[in-house]
Amino acid sequence: MKHTATLTLLGLSLLLGACSNKGDGTPSIGPDPKLPAPERGLLPSMKIAEPTPWGTQKPTVPAGFTVSAIATDLQIPRQTLVLPNGDILVAEGRGGKAAKLKPKDVIAGYIKSKGNTKVKSGNRLTLLRDADGDGVYELKTVFADQLDAPYGLAFANNKVYVANQGELVSFDYQPGQTKASAPPTSIAMLPSEINHHWTKALTISPDGRFAYVGIGSNSNITERGMEAEVDRAEVWQIDVTTGAYKPYATGLRNPTALAIQPGTGQLWTVVNERDELGPELVPDYLTSVREGGFYGWPYSYWGQNVDARVMPPNPKKVAAAIKPDYSLGSHVAALGLDFSQAVMGEKYANGVFIGEHGSWNRAVPVGYKVIFVPFANGRPSGAAIDFVTGFRDAEGKTRGRPVGVTVDPRGALIVADDLANVVWRVVRNP
Repeated sequence: MKHTATLTLLGLSLLLGACSNKGDGTPSIGPDPKLPAPERGLLPSMKIAEPTPWGTQKPTVPAGFTVSAIATDLQIPRQTLVLPNGDILVAEGRGGKAAKLKPKDVIAGYIKSKGNTKVKSGNRLTLLRDADGDGVYELKTVFADQLDAPYGLAFANNKVYVANQGELVSFDYQPGQTKASAPPTSIAMLPSEINHHWTKALTISPDGRFAYVGIGSNSNITERGMEAEVDRAEVWQIDVTTGAYKPYATGLRNPTALAIQPGTGQLWTVVNERDELGPELVPDYLTSVREGGFYGWPYSYWGQNVDARVMPPNPKKVAAAIKPDYSLGSHVAALGLDFSQAVMGEKYANGVFIGEHGSWNRAVPVGYKVIFVPFANGRPSGAAIDFVTGFRDAEGKTRGRPVGVTVDPRGALIVADDLANVVWRVVRNP
């Protein structure tokens, strides 16, 4: 009976998905995307990822770079952090506990689960060390365990900061340490009831005083009511000494990664936008984050484009909505963000790397790669460049799904792959 029910759900999802525009697979990317009219239907188009092992294959990187797997057999690696001595911490785990509201949620959950790893959540931090600098990380050890779906990572004040799905904590850290010497210290509790979007992105201000935490919404578009969205769809600013916090910016549906721009101290984020308005709506985006700024969710998208599904409407909020800086394309599911450095070479010296986990809710898949968005004069400038690809092939076989991206000052890009449970290292050739 279970098998029959699964097939029924799958057949229904494919049938209903076929009723909507499939999209051509070339989403509008850049500062001024062309936004089509919204499409409404019973279900969005859905495309099941078909996981397959990497085997002897590797991701594809640009000429002049080499990619290697520096850690395998992990337990859902999400984000990484390069410590001052070059060691790498990997946050591993899966969170969320939102109940399914409607039949479409059950179907969508099934579709998404087919493209995810079956490995058990690690709920831990793993430390990787390359002691002799030859690119082979010979030590892989658990730095801390018994955490609660850790995701965001940051380092400052001789501490490792970790954003669990319900709490911001810190570990005291001494150079060269391979295991936490004590349980974590609680800094602030984070919204965790329901946790439709459970990931908690994290970065630290340049002076080490404030943590910025990205907190996603509890729904696609307020299906659980606005009372479930209190303190959500926001970036919080938290004093790491006192735990006092305030909303730093609001109306950000799911800010999945945060980074501070070198030299300016400006906060940036990538945001996963809403679903069920068609394959080309709504663009996920990269944007600077203004203190006190409102970015539209749930009332509008990409500035003042009203979402008619939200009742009652709020014209004052819509009028105040800030248009994001750079469209990444709809449904690419950007989950990683880091600013580059000169060690990555002239072409990639000024800009950001973004990990795109990949779509599930459109018939022509997008994402499933790491891109580079060049900057000029402190802003995105020019077309995005594919930097790490090959995670999904033309036949729909999915070998990996990139999440966090971290630039190693020694000259490498670290990429977490939570489908293959691998950490990849992309390095410039000598």
